[in-house]
Amino acid sequence: MNPDHKLIQQYFPELNAQQKEQFAHMGELYLDWNSKINVISRKDMDSFYVHHVLHSLGIAKTVSFKPGTKILDIGTGGGFPGIPLAILFPEVQFHLVDSIGKKISVVKDVVKQLGLKNVEPQQVRAENLMSRKYHFVVSRAVTQMEKFYPWVKGRFRKEDVHEEFQNGILYLKGGDVDEELEALHLNYVSYHLEDYFKEPFFETKKVVYIPYECKR
Repeated sequence: MNPDHKLIQQYFPELNAQQKEQFAHMGELYLDWNSKINVISRKDMDSFYVHHVLHSLGIAKTVSFKPGTKILDIGTGGGFPGIPLAILFPEVQFHLVDSIGKKISVVKDVVKQLGLKNVEPQQVRAENLMSRKYHFVVSRAVTQMEKFYPWVKGRFRKEDVHEEFQNGILYLKGGDVDEELEALHLNYVSYHLEDYFKEPFFETKKVVYIPYECKR
């Protein structure tokens, strides 16, 4: 694996010593776990910091979460985008959920090894979540929006914590999103990650922001 965790420091120069160590340690943890179970595509491990960590942090280039913000990560898999965001925003609360038990076991171990106190991992299907409310829901394109949106549309807090951003969905997506979202009559804004990161991987990658009261 290319231990290119310094890429994170390049794009996020304000990291403190603990955060730098946590990002560096992440690669070792996932490499070890991947030798036991296939958490991340094995061919992808060579590009771990670009394809998984930096991709997750694309959300942070669009919104800088304020302390006390509550965020739900649906279909977190091995902990993305939730764990990189939790390192970057230690005063923000993250609830990471996935229906696959072995993936949540990995998330729990990584959270423990990194000493993250602001992450709650849970094995549960998105549609079976209890009625907790969040400021934002994040995800890495776990399914088509026509399935995803009904899972989350009742999960948002009414009070906004960010003046420039209404509570809502921040969805990491590749390729074209317009047809899919317009078919659902959703208002949205797409942020192109190639505007923030120079690696070729990001040429087709976007963060799609959907405000929570957005049915036209």
